[in-house]
Amino acid sequence: MSRVVLITGGSRGIGLATAKAFVKNGDRVAVTYRSAPPPEAEAEGLLAVRCDVTDSADVDAAFATIEEQLGPVEVLVSNAGITADTLVLRMSENDFSRVLDANLTGGFRVAKRAVQKMMRARWGRIIFLSSVVGATGQAGQANYAASKAGLVGLGRSLAREFASRGITVNIVAPGPVATDMIDAVSEKHRTQIEQAVPLGRFGAPDEIAATIVFLASDAAGYTTGAVVPVDGGLGMGAW
Repeated sequence: MSRVVLITGGSRGIGLATAKAFVKNGDRVAVTYRSAPPPEAEAEGLLAVRCDVTDSADVDAAFATIEEQLGPVEVLVSNAGITADTLVLRMSENDFSRVLDANLTGGFRVAKRAVQKMMRARWGRIIFLSSVVGATGQAGQANYAASKAGLVGLGRSLAREFASRGITVNIVAPGPVATDMIDAVSEKHRTQIEQAVPLGRFGAPDEIAATIVFLASDAAGYTTGAVVPVDGGLGMGAW
């Protein structure tokens, strides 16, 4: 059955790979972007909507557009996020708070907006994108790690609140994935990261997308409040 799917931060990387996977699944898919829509959006059959998840009015406007053109959002993938990496002694309060606002509070904003229609339908799927560093921590990423750890508490709280309405809420925790964020890292650092992963390689965006699509399926109807690591074994046992 075709469903309306929204992926925030769907213009590249994991978000775009997930959008394409849902389209292949036969779903009607919208993606949000902050700067520029994915150039392949029209060819891939995606509805691209500008949205800054740090702005509640922007979030509401984006949902209104999607509801008008596709219908109520039935599957929400909260993927939008930013980084502002630096050591704590160099990190400003603004560096810390703006990462939490985008990654954690942004997830709260879109989930709160989506769940209103899901409750009426008595069915819904919400998937938050966390990270292995939310469990293990990472030097130079105190803000990012805190935001990703917070998504676990948020997701599990929502899972308990809305389970009686047929809405599941789960958290996917990727490890290092071959995206443009990794491309920006020095070759020496990339090698160190690969060596730390038990499987000895970076993940592919499609591998994360496959897990997300499963959690949105009827087959995952008895799974809620779960943290699903897709990290090559890097954080095994941490969750």
